[in-house]
Amino acid sequence: MPTPSRLRLRLLAAALLAVPMAAIAQSASAPPASGAWPTRPIRIVVTFPPGGAPDTLARVLADKWAALGQPVTVDNKPGAGGNIGADLVAKSAPDGHTLVVGTVGTHAINAALYEKMPYNHLKDFTPISFLAATPNLLVVNKSVPAATVKELIELARKQPLSFGSSGSGTSIHLSGELFNTLAGVKMQHVPYKGRAQAIPDLLGGRIQMIFDNMPSALPLVKSGELKAIAVTSANRSPAAPQIPTIAESGLPGFEATSWFALYGPAGIPREVLLRIHAETQKALAAPDVKEKLAGLGLEPNPGTPESLAAFMQAETTKWAKVVKDSGAKPD
Repeated sequence: MPTPSRLRLRLLAAALLAVPMAAIAQSASAPPASGAWPTRPIRIVVTFPPGGAPDTLARVLADKWAALGQPVTVDNKPGAGGNIGADLVAKSAPDGHTLVVGTVGTHAINAALYEKMPYNHLKDFTPISFLAATPNLLVVNKSVPAATVKELIELARKQPLSFGSSGSGTSIHLSGELFNTLAGVKMQHVPYKGRAQAIPDLLGGRIQMIFDNMPSALPLVKSGELKAIAVTSANRSPAAPQIPTIAESGLPGFEATSWFALYGPAGIPREVLLRIHAETQKALAAPDVKEKLAGLGLEPNPGTPESLAAFMQAETTKWAKVVKDSGAKPD
């Protein structure tokens, strides 16, 4: 029969052996910590078809986030000026695993353009990080007899002209409406489900121009397939400094910039939000990513979630005035 001291040692050893097993059982059944991310596959929704700037940014994140240990998929959900894809994310679980690359359309313009919105862009999302901005590039079919903004305005006053867009409410659409207002012309807007659908019609001459995102349009200009007229930003783009701005070409005050930001559904826990934000900043700071985006005319500028929320509010006010002054409507 063991002595009392030996009995106590045996009981202590049994207790110590039981601790790891209990810890394993507890960790297997307990939910992940509130700041744990990712704990399952990540889905990044893009509200337009493949090929444009939002898709490019989503795939950059997906590529860099692959190292986090969970599958990352890019899901293109185009339609209704981006509202379909954005609404899908707004109604998703707020755990940080379903995100959207929001645009100036989905998170600023559409609220003023559409009479009924399926979501509230200021209340139904968690702002995570600004991603990048880019000017739009006014490009025309090679057969259009205009090489400058002034020549294009003169041509629009003499004959009907049309401009395509990647959908009603996009910055590509509103750039054209702002041009109409400031130039005193009435070019017809022709909306498409995405810029990938608009470009073939532009190359074929069925529409005369488009105010396309620079990452999409610049390669076509460099290849000689389209003719560049001007950029829509206040300053010339470092990616194409030889192309003048619309403002300096005869329409002072013209400025329209496309921007893209990362959002999740409202209610994402703060710890998860900060983790996603940190991983986003890390991805955009990678040298290969910076080089790729610069070559496309995309200027990354990841700020804080709070700065994104304030910027989105200011953009909402700005574009509401443009929509009202231009009388733009969804087509």
